[in-house]
Amino acid sequence: MPNVIIDKDRCKGCELCVHACPQKVLEMSKDLNVKGYFYSKPVHPHKCIGCTMCAMMCPDTAIKVEVYGTRYRYFAY
Repeated sequence: MPNVIIDKDRCKGCELCVHACPQKVLEMSKDLNVKGYFYSKPVHPHKCIGCTMCAMMCPDTAIKVEVYGTRYRYFAY
């Protein structure tokens, strides 16, 4: 099963990942991170299909997606 990992302290709350997810796995948290932003979090992780659209859309590279133990990284940051 795919696993979405979000570094909440890198997230700036732009919501691009939330809108990019075709399965509506992510939502914005009601809590603030250390920078004072609402961050995204997986609320329906069982619906994730591992498409990595959320990770591709994230401008802060705060999202990683693991699919069956393999971590996909599209950028060499």
